[in-house]
Amino acid sequence: MSTRVVVVGGGLAGCEAAWQLARRGVAVDLYEMRPVRPTPVHRTSDLAELVCSNSLRGNALDQAAGLLKEEMRRLDSLVLRVADAVKVPAGSALAVDRDLFARRMTEAVEALPGVTLHRQEITALPEAALAIVATGPLTSEPLAAAVAAFVGQDHLYFYDAVSPVVEAESIDHEHAFRASRYGKGGDDYVNCPLTAEEYRTFYEALRGAESATVHDFEKELFFEGCLPLEVIASRGPDTLRFGPLKPVGLVDPRTGQRPHAVVQLRQDDLAATHFSLVGFQTQLKWPEQRRVFQLIPALRQAEFVRFGMIHRNTYVNAPSCLEPTFETRRRPGLFLAGQMSGVEGYVESAASGLLAGLGCAFRARGQEPPVFPEETALGALGRYIARSDPRHYQPTNIAFGLLPELPLRVRDKARKRAALSERALLRLEAFKATLGEAPPAPGPPAALEAP
Repeated sequence: MSTRVVVVGGGLAGCEAAWQLARRGVAVDLYEMRPVRPTPVHRTSDLAELVCSNSLRGNALDQAAGLLKEEMRRLDSLVLRVADAVKVPAGSALAVDRDLFARRMTEAVEALPGVTLHRQEITALPEAALAIVATGPLTSEPLAAAVAAFVGQDHLYFYDAVSPVVEAESIDHEHAFRASRYGKGGDDYVNCPLTAEEYRTFYEALRGAESATVHDFEKELFFEGCLPLEVIASRGPDTLRFGPLKPVGLVDPRTGQRPHAVVQLRQDDLAATHFSLVGFQTQLKWPEQRRVFQLIPALRQAEFVRFGMIHRNTYVNAPSCLEPTFETRRRPGLFLAGQMSGVEGYVESAASGLLAGLGCAFRARGQEPPVFPEETALGALGRYIARSDPRHYQPTNIAFGLLPELPLRVRDKARKRAALSERALLRLEAFKATLGEAPPAPGPPAALEAP
């Protein structure tokens, strides 16, 4: 381990990058500023703490997020190892006990041979020949300014919001029922139905509620895939019913009919003591959240473990400065990963860390970083961040639309998704054979123990 790589940021991307490097025999200095310098939304000093949600989204191959996860599993992703070990019921999605997930990730990284964890803030780009900046959406201002100066442009940003969490015992189950949408996953979700009148009352209260103040000098720019509830509501009285409160695929067993609107609650921990409000990202002031959300019949006596909040996400205009490997064009050997690199979502951030860690390991051998086939989800994500139009760039989740079309047109959506996933995994296996690497090293026990 003569070569040492500096990894800045102990989130999903940084931990995944450190893991990919260490398992290939490359030593790592991993820097995490917490708890020396806290952030507005993190609660602990654990690595890879999830703050927005405990869901890593779809886990099946008929979903693009599920395909990306499967590709990462086949490349021995630490994030997926730990997530699979601490998952909680979430229908066809992969959700985790967020506290246990962060604790296991921390234990796994600390146990990695050749990885030294430093608890200190980095305020400038590392001078090391090989480095990965994976500081995430809450990059401190000095480092964000250094990155902006390096890429030769003002850094971009958007606002992201966190969903509230309630005590399970405070949910009124007489006004709720358990089920998953379209029956996928059994009774994993607690569903809080609203009649047309109840929905109208909730909607009008939401529209009139007071939001937290965003700095006047910054334009509000929300990511379309994670809009605050009140922003969605501002677009029309029925937008919530076609969004986070959509009732499709659900039947209230008490009436035998589909409700007018439904608020879904997802288990947030293994003990099932906490549930998060699905899709309820919000920037409402905390007293307003209690007042408005308790208008939902099943939540009239809800006890809030955590209120929703808003925070700023920082990212670069990736197509103007990054390669599909997440390496910077201006300085070979320097990689950007995580949401700083211009991807959106937990799994996508971890995937960028995987690609950056793998590419940096190849650089350590004196080789060019490998570019994954664009037919794979990993390759499609890399192509998107590097080849999109920089004039209209916005971070994105993985989607089947990012993958190249099939040679023959398939009209049926389910068959098309199955064909795209099958092609992706075949291409991935063939590509792995060209990397010339030894089989994955066994994972640290802490990452694999049963909860």
